[in-house]
Amino acid sequence: MTDVLLTVGTRKGLFIGRGHGGRWRFDGPHFNAQAVYSIAIDTRRSVPRLLVGGDSAHWGPSVFHSDDLGMSWTEPTEPAVRFPQDTGASLERVWQLHPAGPSAPDVVYAGTEPAALFRSEDGGETFELVRPLWEHPTRARWVPGGGGEAVHTVVTDRRDPDALTVAVSTAGVFRSGDGGRSWAPSNKGVSAVFLPDPHPEFGQCVHKIAQDAGDLDRLYLQNHWGVFRSDDAGARWSDIGAGLPSDFGFTVAAHPHRADVAYVFPINADADRVPAGRRCRVYRTQDAGGSWEPLSAGLPEGDHFGTVLRDAMCTDDADPAGVYFGNRNGEVYASADDGDHWQRLASHLPDVLCVRAAAIGD
Repeated sequence: MTDVLLTVGTRKGLFIGRGHGGRWRFDGPHFNAQAVYSIAIDTRRSVPRLLVGGDSAHWGPSVFHSDDLGMSWTEPTEPAVRFPQDTGASLERVWQLHPAGPSAPDVVYAGTEPAALFRSEDGGETFELVRPLWEHPTRARWVPGGGGEAVHTVVTDRRDPDALTVAVSTAGVFRSGDGGRSWAPSNKGVSAVFLPDPHPEFGQCVHKIAQDAGDLDRLYLQNHWGVFRSDDAGARWSDIGAGLPSDFGFTVAAHPHRADVAYVFPINADADRVPAGRRCRVYRTQDAGGSWEPLSAGLPEGDHFGTVLRDAMCTDDADPAGVYFGNRNGEVYASADDGDHWQRLASHLPDVLCVRAAAIGD
């Protein structure tokens, strides 16, 4: 029976859950009173390394790591993520921590606000700015979204360590095929309903991207209005939002093993940021967006107001897969059977900002 590690970043610290056979225990908060916007569970090591982007109101943003599943934490003596002096920028927040694929076992990427990508070659202890994205010729025309201007999603291709995809709020999707030495906008087909030209080369408000488990060239994208799919690694996108109660939302997650399976959590509207129809429902596609089904067994009935943010839904790598989400009500829910049935794991936590999970043993 698989043990699962579940990490929950909130506005007031990190909570760590350990699950076995449907029973869970949580400890925390770690980093008490710090906002935890980003978490990574790096399973490429014999013992998983936890990476956390903390944000102390007093000491500022930092990146911590643990090699004992959260029993102790290490913070570098010098800031792990720091903008070079010549950029004139200072770090406001680490929005994303993403271990690269197995062919690059010590590489970790960090996405930040201001919108930048950083690369680590020592497992996330120190990072260097990926300058070509920071210096991209379109950058002067990037505009902050409601949550700021940030690189909030990083997708790497396990077949090719030089293939990178990032999402920038609100500049859209950018891709590199040469390890970050050059970048191109990749937003063809993604709408920007809030701009005079609804189909610009860049400027889309992309909320999250997830990669399909079976076809690594297939990506799912939750936009600020619109759910999209790409079958060519982001070169072109098509709308797959038909059948959802709303195509506005923040998060999208892909099944870890099953091709064509993905999950979204629809929100009523950008001006009414509560669950679609005020119902706590995850929607799943099993045909790459051709159709969607609501998943509600075990979730609250009646009016519900818990918004799920862009990094607050995830899957683990168990079989059958665990699916998890947390909301701004401070609730955390889990399914141990691909989303068919749910249980509430925690309630009355602070505002949930991100969740990450991994199977850690039998």
